[in-house]
Formats: sequence, structure tokens, C-alpha cells
Amino acid sequence: MTSNPPGSSAEPHADSVRLALPAESWGIATVQRRSWGEMTDVATRTLLDGIDLTTMAETWHAAISRPPEARWRVLVAVAEGQVVGLGTTLPSQDPDADPGEDGAIDELVVDPTARRRGHGSRLLNACVDTLRADGFVRAHHWLRADDDLRRAFLTDAGWAPDGAHREIGSDDDAVRIKQIRLHTAIG
Repeated sequence: MTSNPPGSSAEPHADSVRLALPAESWGIATVQRRSWGEMTDVATRTLLDGIDLTTMAETWHAAISRPPEARWRVLVAVAEGQVVGLGTTLPSQDPDADPGEDGAIDELVVDPTARRRGHGSRLLNACVDTLRADGFVRAHHWLRADDDLRRAFLTDAGWAPDGAHREIGSDDDAVRIKQIRLHTAIG
């Protein structure tokens, strides 16, 4: 626990999750890049090398300040006043989804240096609560087919594979990443 300077009446910041502020775009991009940077596969490294931190921050700023619709949200996990994780919620974009009932958690990232402190659970719960408040009754999340840690985290929280799978990657198909979809009822 950090202490305050002598004579300061400020309380330490409690760990929390809330809607992101445009001014936090750089912190969000930094956390996302650091998380992606720990992946050593060629596909991820190629995608990461193709985008700089400034561009990532600008993209996050636009997503926060000008979302495509009201139900597109960026949430942040905060510890000691710093962004340590992020989650995004939106109507599911999958062709087999009902956009009125199926929501999605697109990004779900915790800074590698802040893991195992409850931020992921708080972030996941806040994302589900946000989707529920937006009227969705089911939630989807795509993850890498080989991401066993994230899959275990989500299945322990009640999520399950629904049989859907896909490949995503670069426009020129030089990079391909296999993903599976998990789902849960939230109504």
C-alpha cells in the first residue's frame, strides 16, 4: 500500500472499474501494447510491428469520445490512479447474433504487471453488468484458440465454448490468428 505525503489528506485510490475517459487513451494503448507484446508468436509480433503506440492511442481516443453508437463502451480497470486493464462492450457483430440480445466483450486485457490482483474479475464483471444494463441477455467473447489461461479464467467464471470459430488477420492474409468464441447467459 502506498502512503500519502506528510500533511496530505488525500486517500489512496481504490482499485475500480469505470468508463474510460478520452485523456486515458495513451494509458489504454500502453496496457494493450504491453499485453500483446508478451505474445511471442509470429502473427502477433507482425501485427504489433505494424502499428505504433501513437496510432493506437488515437484510435482509443476516437473510440471513447466518438463511439459508433451508445452501446459501444470502453471500460478501464484502475489501480492507484493508473489504467491497468481495459474492456470493450458492444452489440455482437457476429453474423449469427441477434444484435438486440447478443452483446460482446471485444477487448479484455489486464496489464501483465497487474495480473493476479482481481483486476480481470472486476473488469469482466463490469463488462457483463454494462451489457446487461444495455439490454443484452447473452454475451460473447472471441479469444485465441491457444489462449488456455484466458479460456480457464472465463470458464471458471461460467463461460463456455459455443462451437463457433474463425480466423482473423491482416488484409493480405500474411498473418492469421485462429479464435474460438465463448458465451454466457447474462439476462
